[in-house]
Amino acid sequence: MALLAAITFANVIARYFTDESFAWTEEISIALMVVLTMVAASAAVRRDRHIRIEAFFESGSPQRRRRLAIVSALATTLAFLLVFGLGLRLLQDDYVYEVTSPGIGVPQWWYTLWLPLLALLIAARGVQRLVQLLKAR
Repeated sequence: MALLAAITFANVIARYFTDESFAWTEEISIALMVVLTMVAASAAVRRDRHIRIEAFFESGSPQRRRRLAIVSALATTLAFLLVFGLGLRLLQDDYVYEVTSPGIGVPQWWYTLWLPLLALLIAARGVQRLVQLLKAR
């Protein structure tokens, strides 16, 4: 987050004094934002802090809440395993076709690599949550 703020601040200062922006800042900022979002999502899944409709979730018996939490953990795991698989295909395409980034011209797979890796991390966190729920009786 600090690196993202520093890059954005440097770009603002450069625009203010020169009326030009650094081409690389947007590219790096987007990549950092994706990484930051995925890491935060991983923490949210593990801590059971993801978005849900509390009125629906909290109504009913403790057994019903447990079943809904199990379904939620399973759905999260499956969804991010799908993102992992699709991210691998995107990574492969970027690598095989030698796609370069528009701003800097570096290989695009340098950025794409983080999507499947972090999606797998989130899926693993979903499995951790699922195991935790299944053990608690």
